[in-house]
Amino acid sequence: MSKLTMFFGISLVLLLYGGANLYIGHRLYRGLVLIFPTINTWIFACMYGVIALTFILVFLPVPGAIDEFATWFGSYWMGIFIYLLLAFVVADFVLFIGTIFQLISSPIPSNVLVWTWLFAILCTIGFVGYGTCNAMQIKEVQYKIETKDSVVSPHLKIVLISDLHLGAVHSESRLEEIVERINAMKPDIIAIPGDIFNDDYNTIKNPERVRELFKQLEATYGVFATLGNHDGGKTFTRMVELIESSNITLLKDEYLIIDERFALVGRLDPSPIGGYGDLIRKDIQEILDEIDPELPLIVMDHTPSNLDQYNNHVDLILSGHTHKGQIFPGNLITKHVFEVDYGHYQKNPNSPHVIVTSGVGTWGMPMRVGTNNEIVEIILD
Repeated sequence: MSKLTMFFGISLVLLLYGGANLYIGHRLYRGLVLIFPTINTWIFACMYGVIALTFILVFLPVPGAIDEFATWFGSYWMGIFIYLLLAFVVADFVLFIGTIFQLISSPIPSNVLVWTWLFAILCTIGFVGYGTCNAMQIKEVQYKIETKDSVVSPHLKIVLISDLHLGAVHSESRLEEIVERINAMKPDIIAIPGDIFNDDYNTIKNPERVRELFKQLEATYGVFATLGNHDGGKTFTRMVELIESSNITLLKDEYLIIDERFALVGRLDPSPIGGYGDLIRKDIQEILDEIDPELPLIVMDHTPSNLDQYNNHVDLILSGHTHKGQIFPGNLITKHVFEVDYGHYQKNPNSPHVIVTSGVGTWGMPMRVGTNNEIVEIILD
């Protein structure tokens, strides 16, 4: 991506973000004035402006304490911003339809404006409150997969987690529970297909504690990971060092034959943010040609896109990345972007089984609406 393209891309995002905030700020002010007529316009504008700009500070080089606060506040503001925007758009659409069909008089009476304003605020509070509470919970999901008759099927229990996003808000606080619950499942292998980190190793508050917890993971054949799109960039080497020093086998477009029972492939993500240094994603056929077709074959590939690249040599593909949209209506978007954005999918009886998890952590806003943080248990027969 050229610097000019990046400049225009950033400019467009800032323009859209600024325009949306002008709309939200105006609607908030209109409602507040109706309830509190003496409210000072300039004080409100300054307060809202500071709130909106705090989110921008996350992407700028600012002192540590300010950056930490901006990250925490900006993460919550992202969710509040989205639901305020949606709620006011819905409220204004209802008012518009009401006036068109003469169900509401024009100009719109003050009491109607107040009630629609309160509706938007209460909806925002409800979605954000529920989403925050739900994001603190971890669900467990189970799938049973039968391999093809043409292979000798091993009885394996795989525990799948993805998208830890260590460094994001609340990411480290839930790690101990995740480890305990995985160990309680007594897995044969633990698969972590990417986004272990949240773009920057330095955002992790206690890397040694993370390493200690990772080392506590227990599985018959071990713990295996691949890299996601958020596992690259300037601190990539430190990310890799933490993973590999935590008794986790990191597969970088590589495969292993485990106990002569099955093959496990780990792919590099096709679109790493900041890159993986000199590492480049291979053509999958290069890897598949080296593996005995009689062995059951499991592939960890962070992003569930271009699934047609995997032929009937592959039995199971494990992915994450999508978060299933994380918050409504994001799930409506991921459902149309990906062939499978969540759950168990098989295109036809000869195609690989695909399991996409919504992830065990959150990216950006620490909220889950219409989706869950989850640990996936897979019985492979």
